Parts: sequence; C-alpha cells; structure tokens
Amino acid sequence: MSLHLRNSHLLGSKLRSLRKTHGLTLEELSARCIQLDAERAPSVSYLSMIECGKRVPSMELVGLLSTLFQRDAQWFLDASAPTPPPASAEDRPGGAATVPFEPAFLFSRELLQAAIPELLAQTGTTGRQFAHLLIRSHQEMSRNDFPDLERAAEQVGERRFPLGVDDLQKLCKHHGLTLRWFDQPPILAMDGEHELRSVLRSFYDSPSTIYLNRGLQQHPARLKFDLASHLAHKVLHGGDGLKSVHATGGQAGDSPKGAAGLSPQDVLHAWRDFECSFFAGALLAPKVPFRRFLTRESHRIEAGEKIELAPAMVMRRMTKVSPYPHWHFFDAYPPGFLRAVYRGNGIPLPWGNMAQVSDPCPHWAVFRMLHRTRGPDRGSQISVLREGDRFLLYCCHSRRTEDMAGNPHVLSVGVDLVPALRSHTPAADEIVDSIAQACLREGGEARIPDEAAEAIRGAAKVLNIAWIPEALAKPARIICPRSSHCPRQEACDGGRHSGAREITDLRQEIIRKVKRGR
Repeated sequence: MSLHLRNSHLLGSKLRSLRKTHGLTLEELSARCIQLDAERAPSVSYLSMIECGKRVPSMELVGLLSTLFQRDAQWFLDASAPTPPPASAEDRPGGAATVPFEPAFLFSRELLQAAIPELLAQTGTTGRQFAHLLIRSHQEMSRNDFPDLERAAEQVGERRFPLGVDDLQKLCKHHGLTLRWFDQPPILAMDGEHELRSVLRSFYDSPSTIYLNRGLQQHPARLKFDLASHLAHKVLHGGDGLKSVHATGGQAGDSPKGAAGLSPQDVLHAWRDFECSFFAGALLAPKVPFRRFLTRESHRIEAGEKIELAPAMVMRRMTKVSPYPHWHFFDAYPPGFLRAVYRGNGIPLPWGNMAQVSDPCPHWAVFRMLHRTRGPDRGSQISVLREGDRFLLYCCHSRRTEDMAGNPHVLSVGVDLVPALRSHTPAADEIVDSIAQACLREGGEARIPDEAAEAIRGAAKVLNIAWIPEALAKPARIICPRSSHCPRQEACDGGRHSGAREITDLRQEIIRKVKRGR
C-alpha cells in the first residue's frame, strides 16, 4: 500500500485542522479551490469525506490544497509533520489591554458610580463620548459578534446582495416609513476647539418619517447607509425617535455637544446608534454573500464601488465577516482625531479619539496620509511596533477621501500578521524580529528581507488579501504609540522629543550608580 493511501486518514485530520486554523468553512474552502482551479476543485461533500478519512484525494488535489495553504504537498502525507495548533490566547487580543480591579474594595460598584462622573467632569469628557468608549470596548472584546443584530438584518433583507437604492426605498415603504427630502448646504460648526464644515444628512422623526438631505442623491452609497440605519431604528426600536441625527463633521455630527458627566440617556443614544449602524452593515453586506464577494475580490477595498458600498462600509464589514479575526479599522480626521476605531487585534491607538495627543508617531500610515497633500490617495504599509520586549507586525491599507461636507479624512483597515505567520511557519517570531532589526539598522525603515517577504507573501495568499503583497514593494516602517517612546536611534521627523526625564528611569539610574559605587 502506498504512503499516500496509508496516510489518508492523517491527511484528512490535517486538512480539517488547517481549515479551522484559518477560520474557513467547508463551503469557503471549496470556493477558494474553485478560484485556483475550477476543474480540479472538490465539492463540499467530497472535502467532508476527505476530512473524515472516507475518501483519498488524488495527488493533483493534494497539490491544489498545498498551493492554497502554501504548504509543501509532502507535508500532508508526512506522519511526523506536526498538525497546526489552534490559535492561542496570546494570538487573540481584543481591544485595549485590560487592568485588574485590585484592590477590590477600591473598585466597588458604589465607588465607581461616584468616581466615574467626577473623572468625566475633571477631564471634560461628555457622557456620549464615554458611552461610545464603553461600547467600543464591548465591540472589540466580543470580536464584533452580535448574532441577534445579524439575524434581524437578514430577516429584513432576506440576505439579498447587493441591495440598490430602489431596494432600500421599497424596504422602507414595506415597513411603513415615509421619505421626505430637504435642502440644507454645509455649515461651519465647532468640533471641540476647531471649526469644521458640517452637513445634516438625515434624521428620523417619530413615528415613521425619514428626512433626507437632497444632496444624498448624488452619493448612492451614503444614501443606502442612511436609509438602512433609519430602517434599523424602526425595526429594532419601534421608531420611537430616540436616535441621533446623521450628520458629517463638527458638533452636529459624531462629536455631540454636551456637558461633562454621564446620564442613562447618553448610554441609550450611544447604544442605539451602534445597533442601527451594525444592522445597516449587516443589511447591506450580509455575512455569507459578502464574505464570498470579498473572497472573489481578494479583499480589495475598491471592489465596493461595483456594488455602491462606501469604502468605510467595506472596511468595517470586512473586519466582521472575514474568517481571519485579527483586524483593526481607523477613521482619522486632521489634525489628529480618530472618529471611529475598531481594534479586534489589540493594536495600540496612534492617538486619541477623545482628545488630540501632543506627540503622535508620524510614521503610522494613517497619519502620513492624513498630512500628505500630494501623491497617491491610497496605499499599503507594513509596520513594526515594539511592545515591551517583543515586536509586532501589522499591514494596513489606507485611503484618503472626503466626507459629504468636504472635510478630508483617512480610512485605514489592517491586520495583525503575526497569527497568520505562526499558522504558516514555525519561524514566525524570527521573521518578525529580522524585519525589526533591519528597520533599526537603517534608521527606522528598511526593505523587508527576502526570506521574510516570501513568508509574508505565502501567508497573504492563504488570507487572500491582495494589498498585503502590494505593501512588500515598499519599505517596512517602525511605528510606536507615541513619538516620545520611539525605539529609533534618531528622533522621528515631526516628532518632538522632550528633554524631560521619566522619574522611573531616574530611579533605575540611581540604583545602578549606587550598586556600582559599592
């Protein structure tokens, strides 16, 4: 009996483990095989029988699977080759790092209820801002998993994809909603201490009227989102009117003006805004059909133009429907505000979304594009970030665009490459370190070493993300949460390094001096 036949059961076990490691269903694995070779691609049922050891794949099919997963064909037949382990807890951070509530007596419910309003008042943080922060943390820790909202949207839209403006209008009519149009040009509004153009896009008037700015008729993707979001309010909340207006820019938009402090109404409005936004995404881009669409288009953001989906919608929804969970998304406005954030991969924030920080690292792709008035309006970048004693590796794709009021901003979506590399090769940590050391030797940015580039290219093929190999044509860059903590030997361009000393550093220096003097 041939080695191929004797190891058929082991081959099926390896295939199942490898498929689950990459978050693929049998249907998705079959679709990916069809993309590579429609004639040799196995059906879903045949793949299931291979995994159960009931069928022995031909060597041609083994070759196809090895190409898809970027493994040597012999690996599937080698009994001594290890099966890929499932992603560890270390590979699955979500959002910001948590802190222990110790000692427990200082974090009692009563003390927090008294301290949080005082903290908000002292920092000038509005209740709505704090509520959005809580919701964002919940969203990141749950990995964007809100099945009730998904099901509600799928019941309304019946998973039809794509939906046009006419389809949305018919759905609104079916649910008893009336559309009214108004004319309102952009106005100059305050956004904190800055003036910013703002435009009122739409709003919901209870019990069943949607008011829409006529300017939306020139932007079908935005019109579709507003209609879907207001429809969500009718479906989820009965159209009681407790919903924020849709506006772009300024205080009329995403940064509502209000006194510092926290009220139940702030939390209710923020949560409902999130529910309506998530529902709109699930209605316009249902999980299964949209995942198939992204697979066909290799996760290219510009593919959304074919179906009248805005880049922000494509990026946001991509972080949810992709089988790979390690994503982040930023929507940045000048001079340095993040209007929208999602960090399913735990990447540190380059600057704040409540207040502008004084020393943002200028090497983040989103920051560079935000302040670059010339050159391409889109691009990809591979970045190395140091966290403690280890280096992390990210790849992002960023696009400069304008909102409906004409304000420039940058959208950026990205992935943590380390979990993908660990699924692809046991030398993942060494690959990341080789890129980091090359950047450090070259003053902060460097061409990615050939061996590392080949590993990233292989992982990108498995992820089926086209803009990762595109980033390999450019140097990798070191980034950091703050320019004052940059690991580069020389100061960052645009980063102001203070001469002030950290007390903790001074303490360690004194200890070393005293010990040397003994």
